[in-house]
Amino acid sequence: MKKQVVVALALAITSFSFSQKKELKTAEKAIKNNNYAEAKALLGQVSGMLPSMDQDLKAKYHYLMAAALYANGAAKDADIKSAFESLTKVEGDYQSESAELKNTMLQTFLTKGNDAYESKDFSAASKLFENAYRVSPSDTLYLYNSAIMAVSVKEYDRALDIYNELKDLGYTGEQMQYFATNKETGEEEAFGDKSMRDVSVKSGQYIKPIDKKSESNYAEIVKNIALIYIQKGDKEQALVSMAEARASNPDDLNLLISEANLHLQLGNKEEFKTLLQEATQRDPKNAELQFNLGVISQESGDVESAKKYYNKAIELDPNFNNAYINMAVLLLEREQSIIEEMNSLGSSAADNRRYDALKDERTALFNSAIPYLERALKNDPDNFDAAKTLMNIYSAIGETAKYKEMKAKVEAMGN
Repeated sequence: MKKQVVVALALAITSFSFSQKKELKTAEKAIKNNNYAEAKALLGQVSGMLPSMDQDLKAKYHYLMAAALYANGAAKDADIKSAFESLTKVEGDYQSESAELKNTMLQTFLTKGNDAYESKDFSAASKLFENAYRVSPSDTLYLYNSAIMAVSVKEYDRALDIYNELKDLGYTGEQMQYFATNKETGEEEAFGDKSMRDVSVKSGQYIKPIDKKSESNYAEIVKNIALIYIQKGDKEQALVSMAEARASNPDDLNLLISEANLHLQLGNKEEFKTLLQEATQRDPKNAELQFNLGVISQESGDVESAKKYYNKAIELDPNFNNAYINMAVLLLEREQSIIEEMNSLGSSAADNRRYDALKDERTALFNSAIPYLERALKNDPDNFDAAKTLMNIYSAIGETAKYKEMKAKVEAMGN
């Protein structure tokens, strides 16, 4: 009697398994015929049988469900997310089919994403590049690009989630880049990969091969997280997120600068200045840091410090045009108060002597600003403001020939 029960049970299991295979085969046929809604319905009917399926049938079920949900690229966001989840469950058999489907999905997302980007539909492009990452998690650059595009269309909540995910992944974006110098032009050129560079060097057309690691994007990611919190009105969380990043990477100069800029955004100018001073101690040859210290010193009325920092920036980078412009502006700021005092004087002998002294001071002030403006114009010949200011100065100090030359230049600019 017991033997008969066992045989009957075995027959029932065989029948049940046959039913599962039949349903899956029918769903597979529906997918091949592009009947995705029918396939989803059929697979939904057998989902309750999953616990009793063997591993091969489970693999087939999850693969077919992913294909049905994806619907050859016509799926909506929710179905695409479910398709990704199904693909992660494919084991054993159907892994090759699953890999093929993933590749198809990836190419579709990238093609559509690039098309959306080219048409400036950054919201759609961001979602498509995120999908590309979800189907190919090793390609974290897609996720990084998705975050950038989400920010550009002010989808801050989504961008914040992605940036936090990138931070948790430890994404830096660092890549090894391959360069060599073109013998004919003397210019250093980048190559797509090491083998291409090495072949070019062996050909004799290139020399001096060198490998360089690209800069890390980690500080940029943390900075953007903080800036998004500011956009959302959560200044406290912005500072917390930056402090956490600094604590985990205390020697990262870019993070230090990002924290300084965050304080500037929040109006904490003293903290900004303190952090920038720390940054210049770590990187004393950074002209931009010196320039920024000049700006903050100028804004706070510390004229002598501003002069020192601007001149240091110029010393480090003789082509730093904004440093020349700001230095000239700083020197000319005194003119307004000189003019006001001159206009307030009477006609007494003492007033006349004071007037002459102020006139000499104004001329000296103009002469001190001229070299900075001339160099700024040399660096940037189309700088209208520098040219017009020089024209006015030459007129004021009686440099008639230079005034006429600069006047012609200003008129030629047509501003």
